Amino acid sequence: MSVWNYAPGVTKATFNLHQQHHVGLVDSRIFGGFLEHMGRAVYEGIFDPPSVQADEFGCRTDVVGALSELDFTVMRYPGGNFVSNYHWRDGVGPVDERPTRRELAWGTIEPNTFGTNEFLSLCERTGWSPMFAVNLGTGTPEEAADWVEYTNGNPTTELGRQRAKDDPMSVQPVPLWCLGNEMDGPWQIGHMSAAEYGTKARQAAHMMKLVDPTIELVVSGTSLPESSTYLAWDQIALESVGGFADYLSTHRYLDNYSGDTAAFLTSGVAIDRQIAEIDSVCRYVAGRRRSSRRPFIAFDEWNVWYRTRNRAGMWADGQFPAHLVEEVYDLQDALVCAQFLMSFIRNADVVKVANLAQIANVIAPVLTNGDNLLRQTIFEALAMFVGRRTGNSLRLGYRGPVIPSPEFESVAMVDGAAILNGDNELYVFAVNRSVDSKVELTVELSGSHLEPVSCDLLHHSDPTAQNTWDSPDLVRRSGMEMSSGPALMVELPPHCLVAMTLKVS
Repeated sequence: MSVWNYAPGVTKATFNLHQQHHVGLVDSRIFGGFLEHMGRAVYEGIFDPPSVQADEFGCRTDVVGALSELDFTVMRYPGGNFVSNYHWRDGVGPVDERPTRRELAWGTIEPNTFGTNEFLSLCERTGWSPMFAVNLGTGTPEEAADWVEYTNGNPTTELGRQRAKDDPMSVQPVPLWCLGNEMDGPWQIGHMSAAEYGTKARQAAHMMKLVDPTIELVVSGTSLPESSTYLAWDQIALESVGGFADYLSTHRYLDNYSGDTAAFLTSGVAIDRQIAEIDSVCRYVAGRRRSSRRPFIAFDEWNVWYRTRNRAGMWADGQFPAHLVEEVYDLQDALVCAQFLMSFIRNADVVKVANLAQIANVIAPVLTNGDNLLRQTIFEALAMFVGRRTGNSLRLGYRGPVIPSPEFESVAMVDGAAILNGDNELYVFAVNRSVDSKVELTVELSGSHLEPVSCDLLHHSDPTAQNTWDSPDLVRRSGMEMSSGPALMVELPPHCLVAMTLKVS
């Protein structure tokens, strides 16, 4: 996104677009989610048989119903840190015969009443495409390949017959597999060097692809950009896995520990920077291999997270289920979440998968309390992208004011992204990062006339406003007016998100 700086005090901005200036087709899988056995994400979150909200499968209809409004595409499971000490056989077969285990990643107890078949059955009912992570911490390449055989394999083999016996109604295969999780991190069970990981991941990849050559594989990349092994780990891991690698994983959680809203609203710039850096490694390794087939980016954990990001909030100490990292979000958090998605859209040529972490209770868009459900502010932001996600990402030229940023010097006051679909509709997203200035935003599509179809606004006068159990509707999206013509104009209040659908003629 190019930037041109007006004189100080000017609050007019323009998005310049052209129908032929494509970045790439937006992959629907960037609108994915993540369900980990952590805290109350699974138990008392998505799965809660004692609840009056539970369906015949034990899943909460209110949670599933709310999540259906967000239209997640791909769903990552079962972890996360959890997976590095998880053995998938514990979660299949008759429920009353499954073992109860001490869970070492988050300090809780895992009863294994929700496992592979329960998750795949849920995916069939919701339309989610499953994305599994295999255990490369305490697990083995053979165990990983066996899991692929169980879910995707020949029904005449032992594992294929077991799957048919365990869940005779399900035919859902798993097309996307992560080779471990955050194996670069010292906190990870089974943590190892990049070279050690690369060897183990290549062995697993080889065996998994022999079982099902159609699956796609995600190599575990650096989990924290501030890590001393950032990018170096990614290069070594990718080179080791070689041609088996379809994607390279990267993670990011943005925060506002400083309590500085103005600075926080500029932090989305970090996502573009991280994507560029990770992409450079993918391209470099492909070049070194003299390969025309390059790995793409799976941004398979992302969110805002800081209020509960501490040892006390992340360790259950034997409780089950434990209230872990149940972040209560405000408007500014929602605006930063929107900037993640806009960055993924702007980088559609290289970002092919992305997963919001997570979907229920644990740093999530919905919270449960007994049989009740709360939609958080980030839920509202995510919902504004639904119905506006199909088509080609367009390069966006920006003319307008910039604002200071302690980390990035100065950034565009208005962050944006645009998608042009095959039905002559243009979808435009904009975040006004300023905490005190209105912006008159003009959208221009070269050689075209724009007519407004719909426009959603997410705004509150207080950027720290939250949806709570006492005030569940304090921050909600609403409709707003736009002007039509060769260019389209909309007025953005301070600290807001706008999502527009425009007819192109």
